[in-house]
Amino acid sequence: MSGMLGKNKVKAALGAGVALMALSASFSARAQVQSEGTTLAPIVIEGQGTEGGGTGPVEGYVAKQTTTGSKTDTPINEIPQSVSVIGREELEDRGVVDKVDQALLYTPGVFAQPYGSDPDTDWIYVRGFNASQTGLFYDNLALTSHAFGNFQIDPFLLERVEVLKGPASVLLGGANAGGVVNLVRKRPTDEPYFYTELGVDSNGSGYAGFDFSDKALGSDVVSYRFTGKLSGGQGYSDEQDDIRGVFMPQITFQPTDTTSLNVWGSVSKLDQTHTSNGLLPYTGTVESNPVFGKLDRDVFVGDPDFDIGRSTQAMVGYEFEHEFDSGWKFTQNLRYAHLDKRERQIYAFDFLSQTDGLVLTYADDVRSSADSFNIDNRLENEFELGGASHKVMAGVDYRYYRLDNDQLATPFGSYPPQYDPLNPSNDLPTPTLVPSTHQIYTINQVGAYVQDQIKFGGGWVATLNGRFDYLESEVDDRLGTGDAELNDTAWSGRAGIAYEFENGVTPYASVATFFNPLVGTGADGALKPEEGEQYEAGVKYEPTWLDGSLTASVFQIDKQNYTVSVPAIGDRQLGEVRSRGVELEGKFNLDRNWKLIAAASYTDLEFTENPGDSSLEGNTPAVVPNAQTSLWLDYTVTDGPLAGLGLGAGVRYRGESWADDANTLRVKDATVFDAGIRYEKNDWKAALNVTNLFDKEYVAGCNTMYFCGYGEARTLTLKVSKVW
Repeated sequence: MSGMLGKNKVKAALGAGVALMALSASFSARAQVQSEGTTLAPIVIEGQGTEGGGTGPVEGYVAKQTTTGSKTDTPINEIPQSVSVIGREELEDRGVVDKVDQALLYTPGVFAQPYGSDPDTDWIYVRGFNASQTGLFYDNLALTSHAFGNFQIDPFLLERVEVLKGPASVLLGGANAGGVVNLVRKRPTDEPYFYTELGVDSNGSGYAGFDFSDKALGSDVVSYRFTGKLSGGQGYSDEQDDIRGVFMPQITFQPTDTTSLNVWGSVSKLDQTHTSNGLLPYTGTVESNPVFGKLDRDVFVGDPDFDIGRSTQAMVGYEFEHEFDSGWKFTQNLRYAHLDKRERQIYAFDFLSQTDGLVLTYADDVRSSADSFNIDNRLENEFELGGASHKVMAGVDYRYYRLDNDQLATPFGSYPPQYDPLNPSNDLPTPTLVPSTHQIYTINQVGAYVQDQIKFGGGWVATLNGRFDYLESEVDDRLGTGDAELNDTAWSGRAGIAYEFENGVTPYASVATFFNPLVGTGADGALKPEEGEQYEAGVKYEPTWLDGSLTASVFQIDKQNYTVSVPAIGDRQLGEVRSRGVELEGKFNLDRNWKLIAAASYTDLEFTENPGDSSLEGNTPAVVPNAQTSLWLDYTVTDGPLAGLGLGAGVRYRGESWADDANTLRVKDATVFDAGIRYEKNDWKAALNVTNLFDKEYVAGCNTMYFCGYGEARTLTLKVSKVW
């Protein structure tokens, strides 16, 4: 571990993990003692149905299968990497309403909302590396994004949010080095389901949602699901407001048990006034400014008549499956997406003095038009060979992404009026804007992959993967500053080994290589993909006497082709970054009443090579905290006059981080509490969730001393729902 961090920090990071291990051990000891006189049956949690493979509803908080990390329905303890799954019930209990990154606040190894609440972007770091643009996937198809051209999915449309820690290139193509977040759609249900929901929060924003599913016209082979949501009102800062809506219809046609076709589409629209949170100066947030102290958390430095954020996003796709008589199953997953987006804003960019009484501002107007097309074809089968059981998969996938990014910005020296916190004004003259960037980015990537999951020797599980990719990327610069092209190939692989003991303990180890395509140019032309490898080892435990799962893992990731700034030359891909860490996660449906989530992670991130500035070698990159822990406990009354009453409470700790790569500016640690209460009767349900219960004021993170963001203030969300 880095020398700058003392042993006390390690202890703080792992404290929740030790408590979690002790809890598991005490349960195990109790079961062993009781087993001398009686045999304890596994605890079964009642719900609407059993877990539907790797994409269906999760029972309570404990998922047993996933498609993330294998592309096929696979028990989580057989995947040779750490996997976290947040199911629909957990999302509801914790009050996740607005954004995907909210769902990940209790997931180890994931740093979500690093700059606080940002209405139109999900900010996510996994094992120290930014997954916000290269680590988001939707049903295992990439949600490729760049600059302002990012797609966004409302969590109301999702059945699961899943995280595969570490490289995923071997299955998904180019992806974030630290891991990926796979968003799993809701799908038509086997039984009639009609659900409505109304909600309002303490900021003054309300919403209404519906989710209907049934057989179509009494047919046994056609089913549908219509899901939609409309929300709007006031936002986090004083001047922020928005209105947004999303609608997702889908139909599944299943004429036989061996053939199915799910066709779906979605359209969403957003119209908002921007918030400036996440773009505030270090002095004035983390540290006090000598003139005005600290900026208010709800500060708005722009002009509501100038600042706008508008986007229209449309998607259409299908998933086809057919199993042949020979046992081979063919799956094709396809999606096309289009995005039109405009962001015009005035925001803080105090890159000069941060000790005077004014905050320098900047303005831009960005129009983004993005098109994305993904298709994945694969064959899979299971058979016995050489005394071992093989589950084999082979596939070919293709990814296309095109972004037209047209940006106007403030010219040097013609900045908007500086913001005066002691005499605030949002009635500003229209800023001068000139062409800044107009580039068209294009990515074409085709990959062929194979996977063999092998069981042998009465408990051994080996996983072998290989993949070859061909990549083309192009930058068409419409301002004449320089075009660029790149044609490249990449090999990636993964080898994992595990042993499943009869008591539910599964130790595992794996090694994997990865690549991550980048969009843009540097001093040497088009940026090459980042590359590297990960080594991971750990233990997964699914008790036979309790409905739960426990994962402990250690890892090391080395990433090459990291872009660094070389004086007098520009940006060059000469750097290397290493991430080492330990993660612990436990999820338990303890009985019919109690559910538990506990997590802890410690991430040691450092520059191992930085030719642009060798003094940074050994330092920790900005933004990501060294340690995180969390605990959520939920209780539901199932008998008596209070049956249907539920209570939940959680605590999240975020350790210290750096605001600069030179490691001179600290961002302090913070502990935040959340809570929820609900009551359900006769299919009606009322729930009140509170984020940041004690209204802790803290800075979530900084990316340089110019861009810091406050963590979300106390927010109450009240919702009423009905299953018809």
